Amino acid sequence: MSRSSASAAITTLGIDLGKNSFHLVGQDERGAIVRRIKLSRPQLTQRLANIPPCLIGMEACAGAHHIGRQLQALGHDVRLIPAQYVKPFLKGHKNDYRDAEAIAEAVQRPTMSFVAIKTPEQMDFLALHRVRSRLVSQRTGVTNQIRGFLLERGITVRQGLAPLRQALPGILGSSSDAISPRLVHLISDLMEEWHRLDERIGHVSVEIEALATQDEHCQRLMSVPGSDRSSRPPSWRRLAPEPGSSRGGTSALGSGWCPGRDRPATAPSWARSPNAVTST
Repeated sequence: MSRSSASAAITTLGIDLGKNSFHLVGQDERGAIVRRIKLSRPQLTQRLANIPPCLIGMEACAGAHHIGRQLQALGHDVRLIPAQYVKPFLKGHKNDYRDAEAIAEAVQRPTMSFVAIKTPEQMDFLALHRVRSRLVSQRTGVTNQIRGFLLERGITVRQGLAPLRQALPGILGSSSDAISPRLVHLISDLMEEWHRLDERIGHVSVEIEALATQDEHCQRLMSVPGSDRSSRPPSWRRLAPEPGSSRGGTSALGSGWCPGRDRPATAPSWARSPNAVTST
């Protein structure tokens, strides 16, 4: 079969995404494989712009949303599938072409759950939440290390950031021999690092709040009583409609929160609001 006729017969296309190259498997309306091809990243949109619109499946992974938006602009029906839902369709030993074939099979299932293709604005929101989550994890590591050093010297502090913050000046300023000058200096450096992380978390939190006030989905969420500070992902991430489907997205953008209307859009300070930036 010639390349032109094979391309014209493609109704479903499975794409196994890679960092620099992609493996594609095309199927006709009967489900028979009519095309196997490996393309580089720049070649992908060029080749797919020359075939009739078809159903395209990809695993929901890093970079999939960007490529999905590009292929949607070409007129294709693009669906992102959670990787765990593709695995049952894999035949034989794993390789790139078999992965692409499994994706092509999975995307045609009528009961398959898909991931909504995120907009650039939603991806920005996700990036902010990821940065904030990393900073909170780093702060937790710093405070746990301080507690560990103190515990080794027989000093315990009540659980929580605020009790530790309040107790440290007195512990480090005491004339007791329980803590050596070297350890006092080390803990003081860790306190400065803790302070810097608090400030960075505060700045990112303010930016998240600013974006939330501009997003209609977050505004609807914040209008629900009792949802001003939620530890769950904002609902708008799960409610985005799927292309060509009435089913909602099943994969959240990432963990985070949408601030409430009554919450001032100011950065929490180290001394004034000790618990303001601790929720994740």
